[in-house]
Amino acid sequence: MVTAVAREETDMGLFAIRDYRRLFSAQVIALFGTGLATVALGLLAYELAGPRAGAVLATALTIKMVAYVVVAPLAAAYVDRLPRRWFLTILDVVRALVVIALPFVTEVWHIYVLIGALQTASAAFTPTFQAVIPDIVTKEADYTRALSASQVAYTMESLLSPVLAAVALTFMSFNLLFIGTSAGFAVSALLVLSTRIPNARPSSRTSAWDRAVAGIRTFAATPSLRGVMALNLVVAAVGSIVVVNTVNYVRDVLGGAQSDVAWVLAASGTGTLLVALVLPRVLDRVADRFVMLIGAAVLVSAVGAAVTMSAASVAASLPTVVIWVAIGGGMALIVTPTGRVLRRAVDPAGIPEVFAAQFSLSHLAWLVTYPIAGWVATQAGFTITWTVLAGLAVIGAVTALAVWPREEKVEAGGRTAVAVRPRIRKAEAGARTAAAVASARTEVTTREAAEAAEGTLAAGQCACVRTV
Repeated sequence: MVTAVAREETDMGLFAIRDYRRLFSAQVIALFGTGLATVALGLLAYELAGPRAGAVLATALTIKMVAYVVVAPLAAAYVDRLPRRWFLTILDVVRALVVIALPFVTEVWHIYVLIGALQTASAAFTPTFQAVIPDIVTKEADYTRALSASQVAYTMESLLSPVLAAVALTFMSFNLLFIGTSAGFAVSALLVLSTRIPNARPSSRTSAWDRAVAGIRTFAATPSLRGVMALNLVVAAVGSIVVVNTVNYVRDVLGGAQSDVAWVLAASGTGTLLVALVLPRVLDRVADRFVMLIGAAVLVSAVGAAVTMSAASVAASLPTVVIWVAIGGGMALIVTPTGRVLRRAVDPAGIPEVFAAQFSLSHLAWLVTYPIAGWVATQAGFTITWTVLAGLAVIGAVTALAVWPREEKVEAGGRTAVAVRPRIRKAEAGARTAAAVASARTEVTTREAAEAAEGTLAAGQCACVRTV
């Protein structure tokens, strides 16, 4: 009862902040617009290239990943030198103009040019937007929930956007989905413009390079974060099958319609949501590492089933949907606890840098797997392609198991701290003095309260790669 009341008060405190409420609304609107455009882009590629649609889509998504890996760290490094409200507004306007042009393309290379412009703007928008939140949401507990709220938005978009697209495609052309996306970016720009966003405080780091690579250095030095890097590869290897190959597999192998593509994509989102709904309670009792490794095992099993289905020429909707649901669930098992692992690895002052590093490193994994899923599938077929991706998933899972010890000591701000769960067990076992036990329990209670406040929203975290 007390916990429920505390959660409600925390929610009210967060969404009572006018500027955060408007920024969050802008994020949600732009996300759903992007989700509709993602479905429409796959169908546009199929219209222009037919059987080569997977290669076209893979190239477009590779351009997106290059922008995210290269542009996002640079934007994060220089964000303290920019008037952020106007910068975010201009980026939204650019995205709205680019998307509205997509229905009029007649050549494949037109897609590549427009996607390059669109994703460059998005790659600059995301780290700037993330850097704004802690300046508006100043309480640490509220900031933690704000991070989780963003992940909820990603998850709900991944689930609902394909469903909305499927419904819309029953009575309109997919080109009209681009118009909805453009309208979403325009509304997002107006909401950002109406928000009071302070200019960034100058960074304490002496150079842009230091700011750009600080989080990556932390990843390289921390065992749990090295495990997260390896699991990023598992998510990307298996998730790229859903993102890149669904269109051609549903249309060419299963003989489905445009709306069927959206429904199969929604199946993966359903798997994500089903797992995410029950996962917070599981994480109260089970270590993050164990849950994430189980997720890796689920994804490896799912891609193995996909390879078997393709090799046996089983062209049926039911096994496809079951595998896609399993992929969505496995991705949720890995991505949902990731934010918890990142926050525990560093002091609060280092959280933005670590989250920015995770943003770039996770997209670097997709940069490797997208071309394989699209280009290899076009030349060699689904069976060989999915076998290669399965091999990458196995490599990532085994690496994570090897580099991430069960109980580790993590460096946080120059001090060494034993992981939280072992500390809880030792305190409860009475292995320390009375004063030390009291101190440890106080610290544990504080951490558990923050995790409890995070629980409901963290239920919606997702591995979806669509980013505002």
